[in-house]
Amino acid sequence: MAELRCRVRNCFYNKDEYCSKGDILVGGKHANETRDTSCESFVEKKGSSYTSAMDHPTRTIAIDCEAVKCTYNENYKCNADKVEIAGACNACDCGETVCDTFRLQ
Repeated sequence: MAELRCRVRNCFYNKDEYCSKGDILVGGKHANETRDTSCESFVEKKGSSYTSAMDHPTRTIAIDCEAVKCTYNENYKCNADKVEIAGACNACDCGETVCDTFRLQ
């Protein structure tokens, strides 16, 4: 499991830059660079959306990864020690997020 920092402030699962989902999926089957990846688990936070899970974000998280050309991808699992997810200030969908840790093999 990787230590995950999420810089996508308006993701439903983001709490103080940590994820409360428990696991995420990074997309980018044909990715050759960071901008070709995305956090497929992104859900836009709308209004006063809130869940009790938000009280318990975790530093480490399981990451499934479709970016098979990434040096950290091992059998569709991310084996990086630290992962950073970034995105647009007001991302509306997963296409506006990226895995900043992606490195082409």
